[in-house]
Amino acid sequence: MRAVLFSLLLLVGACATAPDDVTTGHPGVAPDSLDAIAEDYVHLILDIGELEPGYVDAYYGPTEWQAAAKAETETADQLIQRAAYLSGRLADLDRNGPAGATPADMQRRKYLDAHVAAASARLRMLSGEKMSFADEAEALFGIRPELLPLASYDPILAEIDALLPGEGSLTDRVTAFRADYVIPKDRLQAVMDAAIAECRTRTVRHIALPANERFTLSFVGDKPWSGYNYYLGDAASRIEINADFPIYTERAIDLGCHEGYPGHHVYNALLERTFVRERGWVEMSVYPLFSPMSFVAEGSANYGIDLAFPGDEGTAFERDVLFPLAGLDPSTAEKKAQLGALTRRLARAEYTIADDWLAGRIERAEAIRRLMTYTLADEAKATQRLRFIDTYRSYIINYGLGRDTVQAWVERQGPDRWEGMETLLSSQILPVDLVE
Repeated sequence: MRAVLFSLLLLVGACATAPDDVTTGHPGVAPDSLDAIAEDYVHLILDIGELEPGYVDAYYGPTEWQAAAKAETETADQLIQRAAYLSGRLADLDRNGPAGATPADMQRRKYLDAHVAAASARLRMLSGEKMSFADEAEALFGIRPELLPLASYDPILAEIDALLPGEGSLTDRVTAFRADYVIPKDRLQAVMDAAIAECRTRTVRHIALPANERFTLSFVGDKPWSGYNYYLGDAASRIEINADFPIYTERAIDLGCHEGYPGHHVYNALLERTFVRERGWVEMSVYPLFSPMSFVAEGSANYGIDLAFPGDEGTAFERDVLFPLAGLDPSTAEKKAQLGALTRRLARAEYTIADDWLAGRIERAEAIRRLMTYTLADEAKATQRLRFIDTYRSYIINYGLGRDTVQAWVERQGPDRWEGMETLLSSQILPVDLVE
């Protein structure tokens, strides 16, 4: 068992000194390497996944490694020690490694170090350590969010109020307006199929995907999220859409891009092809949910919507294709697009709300009220969103902040935004690397 072997290593010396015995080339001891550390990293992540269900978002490495993880019974404290040992080995490899390391090797070491640090932070949380919202986000995802006072979003609400004047609360007026764009459940399959097909068509014009890439689509309920991509390996995904709440026509495009093309499905397929199959870098065969990888994944998936449907193209596709399929009236499509652009600017308000809620500074009812006010969701949807925040906590920064950070990075790479996006999706670029 790896736990026993690790305990024996600790008997020989402290975690900080154990790597020196490996990397300095003592007689009879194989030199340490990134490949060896990467393998041990995968084992660590799989073992954390047994401690916290859902922590491993995807895995398509050797099946025997997963079986070994299921046989482990290590505590969070023991896994924290293993993470510290891996960090020490990476530090020693950086100091004592062979000359002439390539930029790819250096980025790989940096990538592993960031992900081991995030794993350690998650383990400390599982052991009871409390962090502020911003501290937690930075520890897990490698970037620190700015928490603005809610009053700073009031001017945006004023613009929406002017767009949709009338009686009742602004949330009620927005809900009533958007009700005209709910996809009837008996037409949901056809609308989603058309949206995903268009997302894929627009993506494959620019990015060459594995020949065997494919996905399945199903509708589910009783989930804290609106959509989820379960990447299965071998360029295959299972996409699930939560049909408990109304799905609007623009969400069909959003979900098709975000979960599929050029979002999560494409990201995972390119990582698998580039690193696991072509280079044999096993660390990319596992996706820990609470890691810097998620900032890139969610940010690129959200930016992928704008990339695939720039300008007014999303509105035109809704009006010309999705509205007829859904049996809806396209007469106010332009106003709906204006509303969407304004509500997008409210996205980071929930960070401030989540900060207060998770720190215990506000009651549940107040958190829901604030979500209704600043995300313009009805009570049922705001309640579901708070359930998402309860489940995933600071993970929410990966959507709005992630999208804006990815967009800025891609657009700095040159005029061909698709080329920049493909570079990002096929890389070990970290959130810190995206910041100018």
